[in-house]
Parts: sequence; structure tokens; C-alpha cells
Amino acid sequence: MLSGENDRLNAIVSIHPGAGGTEAQDWASMLLRMYKRWAEERGYAVEVVDYQPGEEAGVKSVTFTVSGEFAYGYLKAESGVHRLVRISPFDANKRRHTSFASVFVYPEIEDDIEVEINEADLRVDTYRSSGAGGQHVNKTDSAVRITHIPTGIVVQCQNERSQHKNRAVAMKLLRARLYELKQKEQEEKMQEYHKEKREIAWGSQIRSYVLQPYRLAKDHRTGIEVGNVDAVLDGGIDVFIEGYLQHQGSVKSGAV
Repeated sequence: MLSGENDRLNAIVSIHPGAGGTEAQDWASMLLRMYKRWAEERGYAVEVVDYQPGEEAGVKSVTFTVSGEFAYGYLKAESGVHRLVRISPFDANKRRHTSFASVFVYPEIEDDIEVEINEADLRVDTYRSSGAGGQHVNKTDSAVRITHIPTGIVVQCQNERSQHKNRAVAMKLLRARLYELKQKEQEEKMQEYHKEKREIAWGSQIRSYVLQPYRLAKDHRTGIEVGNVDAVLDGGIDVFIEGYLQHQGSVKSGAV
């Protein structure tokens, strides 16, 4: 199940809320907590490299690394759109809301793997890191955003104290994104059976988490269902990950 070229590598995970403002941003923060819990249970290290807080609650976007053997091999199963149905804690009328958030997972490419990046193709912007303030507030433009002009890929890092370190981390994220893009282009050219891998877009959710009017977490790719949604949101996603990996293994072997 974990025989992919990059399955042994660390993972880079990005979470982005869909339309819906505070409700969707809160859902994105719930997913961040879920993946942190899952990683801690496995003994993996988690480091947040970019965090954009929401205006009222939750996050506008977050990128973090998960370090440990086969981290990418497992977490690649989480790439896609995640759907939450619940009574909104932000709705005074206690109405039911549906929220979406997308999860993107990339392998953290080792430094010895060559990914050609032309400096002329990069636009580097610096800005002041956002934070809680106080005596440790960052007073310099140390945060770094890098745009790869040919592909439109944008990466950023504001976690480190120095601009130099933030740039180094951002370049590592960019290398991973470009490598993943290259791999995806090769797959699309060579493998017809990847047709079932729908594009990550609203309406093509891979998993639903329903808290109201009933309680159920269901993976739409494998049909696996778990009634204890609280346990799932506390990091109990192994059943979904293993089910997906088994399903993909069957597809590749021709059994499905």
C-alpha cells in the first residue's frame, strides 16, 4: 500500500476554507486540529510554517509539515475537499450549515532531488509577520512570499524570525510544489486509470462529516462510514486512510 516513490517522505499539508466566511474558516481549523491529533498519536512531528488567522475565528489558510516515516504515504489519502454539516455555533438562529475546506498534500522533497528553479522566474515579496503582538511582535518585514511566475504557484512562510530562514523554508515548499506538479503531469500522460481521481473542486468532496441531523463520517471514495464523528475529529482517521490505500492498491493491480 505504501510503495510509491515518495511515500516514505515527510508531508507538506495545506488547508484552505471554501466559501462561507467564518463558518468555513472554523471548519479549516477543526481539520488542522484533527491532523495534529492524528500525527501526535503516531509520534510524528508537526510544524506550522504559515498561518493566516480568520477575522473572527478559524483560519484563512494554514500550511504545516508532518515529519515521520511514511508521513506522505499516509496523508496523501487526505487530499481533496472535506465537507462538514452541523448546527452553526456562529448562527444566532441555530440553523444547519454546510461548510467545505480543501486539503492539499505534497511530499517534502529531499535536497538531493533536482528541481530546476530559475531565479528569473521568481517574484519575492517580503511583509511583516502577523501575530498576537506584545513584546515579541515582529517589527521587521521578515515574512517571505514567493511567486513562481510560469506556473502561478505561490508559497509563503512567516514562522521563522529571520527573512533568510523564511525564504529557505518557502523555497523548500516551492520545490515540493513544482516536483508534485511535474509528477502529476507525468501521471496524466501515462496512466488512464487515474480518471477516477477527480479534480479538487467544490462539489467533489472526498469525505463528509455530519453532526446534524444524524452523526456520521463517510468517505465517498471507499464507502467507509464511522458513526463516532467525535473520535474522527479527534484524529481517528486511520480507518479512512487505510481503506483508501487498499482501494488504490486494488485499482493499480487491476482487481477493481
